Parts: sequence; C-alpha cells; structure tokens
Amino acid sequence: MARATRVPYLVSGTNEYGGSNLGRGSASVALRLARRFLREGYMDVRVCTPRGRVLQSDELDELKPPKERDMAKGQQRGNREAKKPKKEKLKVIAAAPSRKEAAWQPDFGPAKKK
Repeated sequence: MARATRVPYLVSGTNEYGGSNLGRGSASVALRLARRFLREGYMDVRVCTPRGRVLQSDELDELKPPKERDMAKGQQRGNREAKKPKKEKLKVIAAAPSRKEAAWQPDFGPAKKK
C-alpha cells in the first residue's frame, strides 16, 4: 500500500493539450511553478493554498514571503554591517616601557618653600 504524501499547494493551468494539476510542498516552489506555467503559455493558471484560497495569476505575488522590514519589531534581525565599527584600542602593558618620545623639560632644581 502506497503512503500518501501531503502537498499543501496545488498549481493548475491549461494549455492546448489539456490541463495540468501539480502539487508542491512550499509556497516558494509553487510560485516558481506557476510562473513557469505562465512563461510556457498556460492559460487560467491558479494556485490553491493550504487554507483553500485560490489565487489567480495576477494574485501570485501574495505567495512571496514577507521582507524583514514587514516583520514585527521583535522578530527583526539586526544588521551588524550597517553599524559603525568600534575604534581600535591599543593595549598598554604595564611592564613594557613607553614608546612615546619624552619632550625636553628644563630642570629648575628643588623647589624651596618660605
């Protein structure tokens, strides 16, 4: 006995030889197949969604996944490349001598207090 696989999206179209009904497992694959049908000259191209909604050829863009900016604020991912990079800090080792050139300062001798 063959096991039935569930395909939530049904793509259908009609050409000069008859009709085609093909099932696909995801919205993106169903959208790709529907667009291929349209390129090949199929008429009456439709996609039936898992909830039973039938999309005509001019409504196929509704199967596209939403972009990140359309998501709720809590679901958005940050873009690290857009952030300003931090300034590099030089590590200072206390045991190493300073590499700065010391500027000459005059020596006035010990200071006296009156």
